[in-house]
Amino acid sequence: MEKQKLSYIEGWTSVVINTILFILKYWAGIITGSVAIVADAWHTLSDSLTSLLVIFGAKISVKKPDKEHPFGHGKVEFIIAVIIGVLLFVVGFNFIVESLKKLKEHEIISYNTFSVIVFVISVILKEGLFQFAIILGKKAESKAIVADAWHHRSDGIASLLILIGIFISNKIWWIDGVLGFMVSILIMQTAYSIIKDSSNILLGKEIDKSTEEKIRNTIKDICGTDQKMHHLHIHEYGEHKEATFHIKFPDETTIEQAHNTANKIENALKYKHNIDATIHLENESDRKRDK
Repeated sequence: MEKQKLSYIEGWTSVVINTILFILKYWAGIITGSVAIVADAWHTLSDSLTSLLVIFGAKISVKKPDKEHPFGHGKVEFIIAVIIGVLLFVVGFNFIVESLKKLKEHEIISYNTFSVIVFVISVILKEGLFQFAIILGKKAESKAIVADAWHHRSDGIASLLILIGIFISNKIWWIDGVLGFMVSILIMQTAYSIIKDSSNILLGKEIDKSTEEKIRNTIKDICGTDQKMHHLHIHEYGEHKEATFHIKFPDETTIEQAHNTANKIENALKYKHNIDATIHLENESDRKRDK
């Protein structure tokens, strides 16, 4: 419930602030005819849309396991993050096209004081939103919130570039088209990073070394050694993690003793690290299962 609460706080805060910024930026873009400002306005609106997805994902991901989804709905947040990335990529590509069109037609843009005020406010608020979302994302251990945070940061950097461009636009006619292009590339790079990170989890990624170390240390705390733990597999479902692995016991260990030890390890992993473990027991003389 804590994760859901933090997702709601970050999501609704982002929706309100970004919707207001979108209106101000779009207004400034229409007045000046700037493709860079309009592109950044839509980038900001996409922040509102993706924050709504974060809220939706948080609501779904906390649903309890059911017959169709025995491991819960935790992976919804990774799917949401991929959707955020795809939306960002589409926005970025569209404004690359618009920026190149502006450069081709040699359009000269005249900015005004209203534009300066809007983008100074935008830079400050977007950096504030980034820091706010990063803190909440790490606290909630939510990929979707962290993805949303980097979306805020990319928009803030884009706003800063445009603000710089406003002050030199009277000397360089092509600055608006170039800034629009730069903002678009920034958007697409952010999108790629979000899609890559979340897709790796959905498809199955290399075992996190810190998680493996936690498991080995838990076994050592109970057994004195890591019992030659091997064949470790981790499956993540949001907050829920499943681990399967093999451990070896001395040949003289009875089935009951090994079973009791395995139960202690499973209980410790669940209590300390929220990991549900399934352990395969082996004798040391059984070499056929070694890696």
